[in-house]
Amino acid sequence: MRKRRITEEPENADRWVVSYADFITLLFAFFTVMYAVSRVDIGKVEIFRGSMQSAFKAKGGRPAGSMVIEGIKPANYADIGLEKDIRSQVNAFATIEAIALSRDDRGVALSIGDNVLFESGSAELKQEARPLLTAVASIIKKSQRSVLIEGHTDNIPLRNSRYSSNLELATARSARIFSFFVTEEAVHQDQISTSGYGEYRPIASNATLEGRARNRRVDIIFVSKHEGT
Repeated sequence: MRKRRITEEPENADRWVVSYADFITLLFAFFTVMYAVSRVDIGKVEIFRGSMQSAFKAKGGRPAGSMVIEGIKPANYADIGLEKDIRSQVNAFATIEAIALSRDDRGVALSIGDNVLFESGSAELKQEARPLLTAVASIIKKSQRSVLIEGHTDNIPLRNSRYSSNLELATARSARIFSFFVTEEAVHQDQISTSGYGEYRPIASNATLEGRARNRRVDIIFVSKHEGT
């Protein structure tokens, strides 16, 4: 019996085109997806660009303190440095629990509990409060910033006090600290302003002892410096 000859089909030289077409299709799909997910809001990009120019003091930048993206503000490095200086100065008084330091839109705020500074219902400074306020005065003079002194109380009506209301007491306390800084520590009076808010700007609930203790305070605010000031 005769063996059948097996004939080989000639190799298709163009079959690479199929693989190449598959590759191109996948590549096209990939870049289409990338384009779709990378579309951005041009307005926000412009805000970001302007903020970066301002941060590096580039020509045409946005004013200092403007937002990079809505709700996010660039870091104020001067405030960060000042906060560090204040912390180093008040470290000696670290055992005083009623001292708090924070930053907000106005600047750096040092909050001191009223029991550290005054007797209940009084605007006369305690002797033990003077070293702390002397340390704060040195920071005020060094920073050359405008400073706000704000007096606050809880909402409990005053009894056995020379002051007729919490608002009057808070105002007298801020004025007393102003007097200490100016007359005893030689801080320039134009650098400081005072106000009293009494019970009207609480930072905690007046329904608890702890909340009322937090509300009875004096805030010393180092106002942020802005570009051109």
